[in-house]
Amino acid sequence: MKAEAFTSCKATQAMIEKTTREGVTTVFHRVQEKKTCPFGSGGTCCRLCYMGPCRVKDDGQDAGVCGATAETIAARNFCRMIAAGAAAHSDHAREVALVLLAAARGEAPGFEIKDEEKLWAVAQDLGIDPVGKNKNRLAEEVALKVLAEFGQQEGEISFIRRAPQKRQEVWQKLGIIPRGIDREIVEMLHRTHMGVDQEYVHLLLHGMRTALADGWGGSMIATELQDILFGTPVPIRAKVNLGVLKPDHVNIIVHGHEPLLPELILLAVKDEELLAQARAVGAKGINVAGICCTANEILMRKGVPVAGSVLQQELAIATGAVEAMVVDVQCIMQGLGQVARCYHTELFTTSSRARLPGVTHLEFDHHRGLEVAKEIVRRAIARFPQRRKVEIPAEEMDLIAGFSHETIKYILGGRFRASYRPLNDNIINGRIRGVAAVVGCSNPRVRFGDLHATLVRELIANDVLVLVTGCAAINCAKEGLLIPEAAEMAGSGLREVCEAVGMPPVLHCGSCVDNSRLLMAATEIVKEGGLGEDISEVPLCGCAPEWMSEKAIAIGQYFVASGVTVGFGVAFPTTGSAKLSEFVFGGMNEYVGAHWFHEPDPVAMARTIIAHIDAKRKALGIDVAKERVLYDMDMRRKLEIV
Repeated sequence: MKAEAFTSCKATQAMIEKTTREGVTTVFHRVQEKKTCPFGSGGTCCRLCYMGPCRVKDDGQDAGVCGATAETIAARNFCRMIAAGAAAHSDHAREVALVLLAAARGEAPGFEIKDEEKLWAVAQDLGIDPVGKNKNRLAEEVALKVLAEFGQQEGEISFIRRAPQKRQEVWQKLGIIPRGIDREIVEMLHRTHMGVDQEYVHLLLHGMRTALADGWGGSMIATELQDILFGTPVPIRAKVNLGVLKPDHVNIIVHGHEPLLPELILLAVKDEELLAQARAVGAKGINVAGICCTANEILMRKGVPVAGSVLQQELAIATGAVEAMVVDVQCIMQGLGQVARCYHTELFTTSSRARLPGVTHLEFDHHRGLEVAKEIVRRAIARFPQRRKVEIPAEEMDLIAGFSHETIKYILGGRFRASYRPLNDNIINGRIRGVAAVVGCSNPRVRFGDLHATLVRELIANDVLVLVTGCAAINCAKEGLLIPEAAEMAGSGLREVCEAVGMPPVLHCGSCVDNSRLLMAATEIVKEGGLGEDISEVPLCGCAPEWMSEKAIAIGQYFVASGVTVGFGVAFPTTGSAKLSEFVFGGMNEYVGAHWFHEPDPVAMARTIIAHIDAKRKALGIDVAKERVLYDMDMRRKLEIV
């Protein structure tokens, strides 16, 4: 097995080779053995009832036993992915809201209100008057208000009013403003049950409603409440890749999506008694590093190093240097348990919603969260003497993270004149061509990380400012794209702006729930003026070139429904139906002014994004010379080859 076939990341290559030598099976070994199902990949395999399962050809004649056509089956499967993704983000938000409520009532040791300014702003957006209330009373009201929006049956979720007025009017006309978060998810599951909603456009309209309940509901609630509890991120320097593990320290990796327990682990590792215990077993200290979106959460607020993205979770254990890995929910591979048993690592599941067979379960309860955190640290320390051979790759890279939509305001306009005006002006004058959001997962069916890096290099070379979240952010960071020096790779206009401000051309905006920050950034651009009256008019595009999870589909759909055209790589789950794909890749424009597109090649995806941005610029009357830039792209690639 040639490790370089999977990625250009040297650290990952080294660990793939090590696990292969040692006979340890990882995601990179399993993916070679499993072929994708062509019907499942295109969305036309129906397993909703046991008259089937039915695999349906898109020939205009074939249908399932019940008569369901390819477009109906693919639409139901697509909408179920939206519902599952929305549920994942929203259940995360519910947990954070419960912790905020307990913290406000003094029932969650270790948690407190860190950002009172954000608390006030969120309270006002929720229709709560903050005047005359102390922070705990106000936080309690905020928590109760957002918790009520999960089960709300009528009306509208509150944050929907943050969107530009024209966008709200689009949603109002279509009847897709979410009433309550859980209501839309449940209705989506009901509609996709056998024998209910069987008209693909009608299904997708409720798919949009469900996705909006995520983007402007669950995800946005998670982001805002985490800022209130742990602080709104500001730019912070840290390091990324497996080289952040320390051979002479107890290494604890936190992995998953909810930063609640990880924040307490960071408190626990500062405890002098625990540090003394670590030194007593021969360690110089305790090192905490992150994997996946938990990594992004604690990175952007605490500067905690990032060991890697989702596909590096098993490889981190394979270094032999990890005493404990602590996981909660989402993107946790079941294979972790088997890999951990090959080394000395103790793997902990901590969520009441998620367990792995044969793995230690130590459940996080916010009433005794610090106690749980300290127990994990103690057990990690006890594992240190059990180490065998340690092999930590040398590779690590600097990065700067922490660009919330509020921070972008401050960077551009200063604390007392915080504004998106400089960004809008530089888009209008052409120094910045437009904005692209590059988000989503890593996928072993492509050369992971390379698609993100190749795409982003193409975009910044053509003066497109890039915002990244999730594993896409981690992969770009490993390639040195998240430091100010990366401006040297940018086009002359974007480079000039970055050098003047001292920022990277690629801005790390957080975890997957923090894609809601990108909705707010787009809204701020519209509100600042000069680039249209709706998000759909802004020179802006989104993409997930290495996507793999249902959450990615939910994210993509809430961006499309919000007026942002979105491209996905790898494969796309509607391509088994020409009718549905025609609607998704074009017909949605007539409804929401945006659509999806599928492009597995990162350079071609960059071209598509740039063409889309240029079309938006032309519609606004701020066109640029497209021919010159495409020529520059070709010349730059030729120079690199030489």
